[in-house]
Amino acid sequence: MNWLNKLPGFQRSPPGLEWTLWQHLPRILWVGTVIPGLLALACWWAVPDQLTSAADRDLLLTSYRLMGLVMLHWTLVLTVGIGCVLVMVMKGPAYVADAYPPPERESMDDEPGREA
Repeated sequence: MNWLNKLPGFQRSPPGLEWTLWQHLPRILWVGTVIPGLLALACWWAVPDQLTSAADRDLLLTSYRLMGLVMLHWTLVLTVGIGCVLVMVMKGPAYVADAYPPPERESMDDEPGREA
């Protein structure tokens, strides 16, 4: 049994911005992860030997903000990736669905005295 019967005569839509974005997503993910990571490392390396409690608090707060920025970036890249996949699937070939009459149609045809 063939589950995927392609619709004859269907013309696929040309590829658009979704393919360009899809190809650049790994680089965007990598750059958006490395830059905040390097900033966090630079903050930790620039720390003097003796820290006051306020400086320690500021350092931790900056680290947490950079981690939050990385997580936000990953979420945005994942969202854009899902959107690209959805557009690629929608632009793909059309498939023929099984013939299935709606229930309302069957009940109307079964009424006595009703002509089709």
